[in-house]
Amino acid sequence: MTAPLWTAVEIATATGGVASADFAASGVTFDSREVGPGDLFIALHGEFSDGHRFLDGAFAQGAAGAIVSQATPHPHVLVADTTLALDALARAARARTSAKIIGVTGSVGKTGTKEALFEALDRGVPGGAHRSLKSYNNHTGVPLSLSRMPAATRFGVFEMGMNHAANSRN
Repeated sequence: MTAPLWTAVEIATATGGVASADFAASGVTFDSREVGPGDLFIALHGEFSDGHRFLDGAFAQGAAGAIVSQATPHPHVLVADTTLALDALARAARARTSAKIIGVTGSVGKTGTKEALFEALDRGVPGGAHRSLKSYNNHTGVPLSLSRMPAATRFGVFEMGMNHAANSRN
């Protein structure tokens, strides 16, 4: 049996939140349409929507737990700000691994370069490489990709967009 990616205690410790119940997550997502069995759902407040509106649906699809900033009857870790909690979870994921991290940025070719590096590293160390999926290269996608990285990862390859100066929360 594979070790969980995150436990409720680890999530609470990383984010400074309070766990309502014991749970273990095998994946992480903030898009309720992508929740799979065992995932941690992060209820982000977006510009046009609030992830808390999708909690029931996320749990109906098999979410193991959620990071929330509002009370819910579902297993969760309660935090003051879910976006800051995602950032904290990403920092904790980075801190718990000794993986070599490669960041790919630029104005063109990031995704192809990231995929080529991942394939080469994963071929050399099967199952030892992790990468950002899709083009998750923005202020929420990069921490999401980091938070999905297993502790035993040997190589992490992350795509990062650089279209504006870093904000003060990083």
